[in-house]
Amino acid sequence: MITDRPHNYISPEEYLKLEELSPLKHEYIQGEIYARADANDAHVTVAGNLFALLRSHVRGTGCRVYMSDMKARIESQNVYYYPDVMVTCDERDKAFQSFKRYPCLIVEVLSNSTEGFDRGDKFADYQ
Repeated sequence: MITDRPHNYISPEEYLKLEELSPLKHEYIQGEIYARADANDAHVTVAGNLFALLRSHVRGTGCRVYMSDMKARIESQNVYYYPDVMVTCDERDKAFQSFKRYPCLIVEVLSNSTEGFDRGDKFADYQ
């Protein structure tokens, strides 16, 4: 059977290996990788404040809060994203060191340059 994959298709496994070695972060969308946009002061401040509040809130519950360096694996859509803030309370996520598969909360801080994608395709993928 012949599959209709892009010429430069990268498997999820290849992406994870490349991402371990890369000095830049990339998101993975159905076989293609995209460099992440840089964040500005306001973006980082909002994400950091939310992280701090959530971390304080879930302390002692077994839940974990992650900032933008942890990937979310959305297997049904074949994507890996780096949410600005993510919470997982699922024990199964302890098995994954470089990504989480079962987040219960994902937060994207909107930026002018990424708002359309964040509110559109990325939001749909997260659902």
